[in-house]
Amino acid sequence: MYDYLVIGAGSAGCVLANRLTEDPNCTVLLVEAGGSDKKREISIPAAFSKLFKTAWDWAYETQEQPELNNRRLYWPRGKMLGGSSSLNAMIYIRGHRQDYDGWAALGNAGWSFEEVLPYFKKAENQERGASQYHGVGGPLNVSDLRTINPLTQAFVRSGEEAGLKFNPDFNGADPEGVGFYQVTQKRGQRDSTATAYLKPALQRPNLTVITDSQVTRLLVENKKVVGVVYQHNGHLTEMKAGREVLLCGGAINSPQLLLLSGIGPAEHLRSLGIEVVLDLPGVGRNLQDHLVTGVAYTCSQPLSLADAEKLGHVANYLLFRKGPLSSNVAEGGGFVKTVPDAPIPDLQFHFAPVYFINHGFIRPQGHGFMIGPTLIHPKSRGYLELCSADPLAAPLIQPRYLSDPQDWAVLVAGFKLARKIGEAGAFDAYRKEEYLPGPAAQDDEAIRQHISNYSETLYHPTGTCKMGNDEMAVVDSHLRVRGVEGLRVVDTSIMPEIVGGNTNAPVIMIAEKAADLIRAAKN
Repeated sequence: MYDYLVIGAGSAGCVLANRLTEDPNCTVLLVEAGGSDKKREISIPAAFSKLFKTAWDWAYETQEQPELNNRRLYWPRGKMLGGSSSLNAMIYIRGHRQDYDGWAALGNAGWSFEEVLPYFKKAENQERGASQYHGVGGPLNVSDLRTINPLTQAFVRSGEEAGLKFNPDFNGADPEGVGFYQVTQKRGQRDSTATAYLKPALQRPNLTVITDSQVTRLLVENKKVVGVVYQHNGHLTEMKAGREVLLCGGAINSPQLLLLSGIGPAEHLRSLGIEVVLDLPGVGRNLQDHLVTGVAYTCSQPLSLADAEKLGHVANYLLFRKGPLSSNVAEGGGFVKTVPDAPIPDLQFHFAPVYFINHGFIRPQGHGFMIGPTLIHPKSRGYLELCSADPLAAPLIQPRYLSDPQDWAVLVAGFKLARKIGEAGAFDAYRKEEYLPGPAAQDDEAIRQHISNYSETLYHPTGTCKMGNDEMAVVDSHLRVRGVEGLRVVDTSIMPEIVGGNTNAPVIMIAEKAADLIRAAKN
């Protein structure tokens, strides 16, 4: 028996495994459904999309989206040590301070920006040095890109021409403006939570890690979660927890496991023949995600990342960890208000000095670049349910993208601003012509049609086990599942409202704070 069972060795699970085993008297079993993170493409930043739809990816698919031309959207999720921190584009963004103050205002004591900032700093080794907003000496290395593409530099200048201010630090006092992203890299290689947190802890005798082992059910006795059942090589094994089970499966797998274990909306569970252990209606509800669309341009010079694997670039990376292969692809971006008097930015830009269409699966000939306006505070809400009681079957994912008209307004305005940036003077030396949607798409209806045909997830599902104290809340402000003992959820699913930016840094913060909450409960 272990004191703690941590389910999922992703961004949060690796943090918990490290922090909890700092106490030599505490034993932890970390259970991961995927395998190791030793595949070469994981550590090479620019290669992340080569992992899509492979054994290292859950490769989920949504239901048909009525507002997106009835397309089913592909949702990659990391299935390996490090989870999606081993699969993502490594952008280090925290969001706006009002995101966290908003959580606190909803009744989640301890989650205001000033209260979570110390955990962001604790996690961070900021290569620029310590400051009011940044920490050094933490496990997670945060760095500037070692090589910035000339097209990305042109994007930032074009953004300024379009009226946006230059922002040297999106994680400082205010994220608004345009600039270059910092990344979770160390010496030009990916610094996932597996690399930053888990591997330094593996030498500890009180930490055990098992991979290729999918948890299929929580063991519940008298409204207390006492352990789990996991499957490995076709065999089922029970494991008990002396103190708590910590569910770190992410916004898809965490609610899925709760539902499989009889914790969730009673009517839905009964419809699948699952015994209701706890009627908790919010499990799987409140699904939120960031949707990105894009304007693509052909490039008149051979400068894009399309040639990243040429021999000279490969040699540069192998010898010096520099060049195009050290790129995170989404090198630049920014935060803007599509409505001038809005309190905080409602749109984020992601700039790629290469075509990145349909997750990189569509590869036009030649060189190009893309500007991706991203909806960061969606009003639309979706849900997740089980398709069957089979624990190995993918769940039903229904994000209901753009079901709220306000979301349409933000994306259309963002598209127009992206096009304004793409047509600014700084791109004149590089821009040949608009590739997608093409210059003929000028009126709002044509723009909406392009958004319907080409928008994709930005890989940030959240909210499906939301924190709060209302009837749809799944966890309280200590991340304890309401109505049962011995169980917490620690991942992006606890976000009551999605943060306005990339979600990896926030989930690492959540896990850092959770470790303190768990330790406090033990004492």
